[in-house]
Amino acid sequence: MLAHLSLKQFAVVSAAELSFGPGLTVISGETGAGKSLLVDALGLLSGLRADSGVVRHGADRAELVADFTLDDAPLAAAWLRDNELDETGDGEAAICQIRRVIRADGGSRAWINGRPVTLSQLGELAGRLVEIHGQHEQQALMSRASQLGLLDAYGRHDAPLAVVEAAAQQWSALLRERDTLSAQGDVSDRIAWLEHQHAELEREVLEAEALAKLLSDHRRHAHAAGLIAACESAFARLGGDEGPSLTRLVQQVRGELQRVAEHEPRLNDVDAMLDNAAIQIDEALTLLDRVRDDLDLDPSAFEQIENKIGRLHELARKHRVAPEQLPAARDGMAGELELLRSAGDRLQVLDGEIQSARAQWRRAADTLGEARRKAAKNLSETTSALIGELGMGGGRFDVALEPLDEDRPDPQGGERVEFLVAANPGQPARPLRKVASGGELSRISLAIEVAAFGLDAVATMVFDEVDSGIGGAVAEIVGQKLRALGASRQVLCVTHLAQVAAQGHAHYRVSKAASEGVTQSAVQVLGAKQREEELARMLGGIELNKEVRAAAKRLLADVV
Repeated sequence: MLAHLSLKQFAVVSAAELSFGPGLTVISGETGAGKSLLVDALGLLSGLRADSGVVRHGADRAELVADFTLDDAPLAAAWLRDNELDETGDGEAAICQIRRVIRADGGSRAWINGRPVTLSQLGELAGRLVEIHGQHEQQALMSRASQLGLLDAYGRHDAPLAVVEAAAQQWSALLRERDTLSAQGDVSDRIAWLEHQHAELEREVLEAEALAKLLSDHRRHAHAAGLIAACESAFARLGGDEGPSLTRLVQQVRGELQRVAEHEPRLNDVDAMLDNAAIQIDEALTLLDRVRDDLDLDPSAFEQIENKIGRLHELARKHRVAPEQLPAARDGMAGELELLRSAGDRLQVLDGEIQSARAQWRRAADTLGEARRKAAKNLSETTSALIGELGMGGGRFDVALEPLDEDRPDPQGGERVEFLVAANPGQPARPLRKVASGGELSRISLAIEVAAFGLDAVATMVFDEVDSGIGGAVAEIVGQKLRALGASRQVLCVTHLAQVAAQGHAHYRVSKAASEGVTQSAVQVLGAKQREEELARMLGGIELNKEVRAAAKRLLADVV
């Protein structure tokens, strides 16, 4: 529920602080005073794009802040928790604050609970906190897509609609696969080319380990002469061919130290180290001898290795990949060959799978269609009763379902919706989008809203002059409907009708005045006496005589 709204330097409002409670809160004021600015502010806090025109003239920026309680908004609380934007971090925050600053240059920034967010995130959260319905929503009802969405929302068809969408996606994927295979035509030339290229790669050992060994062998053969010379020199110097051997020298040193070690115990540690050194030298000599025996100056073997490396580089250039990527190229060809060879068989299998997917979609669409027919009947009856109460006695509202062509999968189901209206008895029902009367359209739209809204988990609903084009007793009924809606939801309503305003549990008045040549708007919560005066103004205009004030007083007294 919206608890508090703060506006600073917003349009013609210098500063305003508004607190809201449950039930129906009405907002009234003279034409041009800025009644709808409160709705505009909530729209901007819901993620709508803004321009510099919303910043009060002469100010650097406009600032909007809204505080919502979350006790009646579990979906919003869950969203905050999932996005780690809840106030306390434990998912138990009682208040959610949304703040947005719009600069005079048109830029803006937004925060949720003090943390920067994107406009998309604002929209996601606001969609779980507040619904805004104004005169432009009446135009949205003209769209058949919007009508279908409203019917599905009214009937709570999320689950069957998701099944239809999944079935349509599966059917579409199979159709695309069949189209792709069919478009290939005769692939015999492609198969022959792939078989030749694949066989050429198969003849080579391409794995990473084999390539690494080949390069290692190439380096060893390329440097064989130097390796042999280095091994022979090291063996001669270590083994004593060129002077005393290291092993004999080490043993001589050990003998000398052992004769005096009894006088210095630490020399025993030195002796042990030299013993280990002698063992390591012997092992090194053994390994040197083995390495030397393995080395061979074999020009023919070196040539074979070079030829292998040359072939690999040639294949890599041919397939436009690095040598180490040749195995992937080979495997890719193998996969394509398998697909092409089995394309005919796959086409035959696909026909059966497509028929199965179509039947699955049809079953899901039939289930959704049955649910839509029940919801359409209920919405038609409820809305027809409401438009009768709203001064269109004998009028009729129908939700017509029209079947679609089943040749292609449709994620929205097997039918489309058309809202039909007969404004008077005996008249044929016509599409709502062709209803010409603005007053009739307002009443029909409000009837649909009253019938369809309040079914979801959004706790706050905002109505911006949805009562335009009506008056008298009908206006009083509209007010009663909005007040009844306020029994289960927080309702904010911008109105110019006293009969609607009288039904509010709370009443704000927006007024404007010129100060130093600049127009400013102010918002004031009205007490009981002030409400009488405001209703009298709404009823009688400039001249407020006793009769008008008495009528205003009766309006308030008649509220149940």
